[in-house]
Amino acid sequence: MLPIAPCFIVNPASGSVKDLDAVSASIRAVFPDATVQTSSECGGAEKLAAVARAEGFGTIVAAGGDGTLNEVVNGIGHDYSGVRLGLLPLGTGNDFARSVDIPPGLDDALAVLAEGFTRRVDLIRVVSSRTRMLINVSAAGFSGSVDEKLTDDVKAAWGPLSYIRGFVAALGELEEFQISLVLDGSEHLDLSGYNVVIANGRYVARGIPIAPLADVADGFADLVIVRTAGPTALALLAPQILAGAHLDNAEILFRRARHISIVSEPPMRFNTDGEFVGDEPATFEVLPAALEMIVGRPAA
Repeated sequence: MLPIAPCFIVNPASGSVKDLDAVSASIRAVFPDATVQTSSECGGAEKLAAVARAEGFGTIVAAGGDGTLNEVVNGIGHDYSGVRLGLLPLGTGNDFARSVDIPPGLDDALAVLAEGFTRRVDLIRVVSSRTRMLINVSAAGFSGSVDEKLTDDVKAAWGPLSYIRGFVAALGELEEFQISLVLDGSEHLDLSGYNVVIANGRYVARGIPIAPLADVADGFADLVIVRTAGPTALALLAPQILAGAHLDNAEILFRRARHISIVSEPPMRFNTDGEFVGDEPATFEVLPAALEMIVGRPAA
């Protein structure tokens, strides 16, 4: 007989997990027959998800941050029929949870799971040095330098303005890329720029709306590129990005596409939800409505 109760895959190293026993107790208070597996090693959640899929679990829940969610999506495999994905956002960023209306608190997120309201969401297949599924955001270029500047001390001192602080600090390390793109096999673009973002979800870096118009179920990827510009123009761009008001800025290229091919000089290093997949060339293919996911009900 196939398992009916959900399988929770918990990353005990996630940022908001202070007491693993308490998290497990909260899960079992709502789902008494749940299977709870734990792994904090890199790739561990992916392996556990593959086992849960093979054992026939119909609901597999990623309990951790965006990296744990990505591992579970990839562990389930490439055939998502007959399985529902759940999410307990226990990380520090929890960016994808924001795009699907899952609240950050453990009890509130468990209530969403218990209600069981589902929506089919898109995935993006990324092919570079490796092939991975992407559920939230892939980025290459300048964003990596910004991330390196966002130390715990900067975040503690600057709070919501830490992204601007990191953005400005990274301006001295700008690297210009000559980027060639093909969108949906027909639109060819050549430009110089600092950064490429391909988004399924809207948010990165603890809630920054890098792709403010993205919809996880519209069948498109949102492409955001920061064009080559002077330091002053880029410094002025940072607060616009923080507010999600940057898509009309002249320094931004914004497109929507179902298939994106990218090459650049020098080669860009792409990640999927924070995990490195290789240097370009890279292709991104949207898989519309690929996965049934338990999500929060949108506000009326």
